[in-house]
Amino acid sequence: MRGRHRPRAASGFTLLEVLIALLVLSLVLVALVRSVGQEAQALAMQREATLAQWLAANRLAELRLEGRLPADGRASGRARMGGRDWRWQLQARATDVQGLLQVEVRVYADGEDQAEPAATLLGFYRR
Repeated sequence: MRGRHRPRAASGFTLLEVLIALLVLSLVLVALVRSVGQEAQALAMQREATLAQWLAANRLAELRLEGRLPADGRASGRARMGGRDWRWQLQARATDVQGLLQVEVRVYADGEDQAEPAATLLGFYRR
């Protein structure tokens, strides 16, 4: 047996090891892409909620500056903010305090039939 040469152990990875590594890498990348997609969607929803809240606050400020409420305590309209159109609804209700009204402003994304507003803001108005 002296004359025989022993084959050297092959260095490197086998095909099976490479395939398993690629499988693990692909699973990690899929999870990463999904996570980034969810974060982007959450950011877009937060942006929409922020814009709607600003619009509601602007409408309350405009109401105070105008110095008068609509005759029936209701109003609605459309506005543009953040590069998109919104619709808003305003409703004033009496409170237990004489001369003080509660004003509710609801803001909806225009063109979307939604049961829930993108933002609701309560304010108070003195007659």
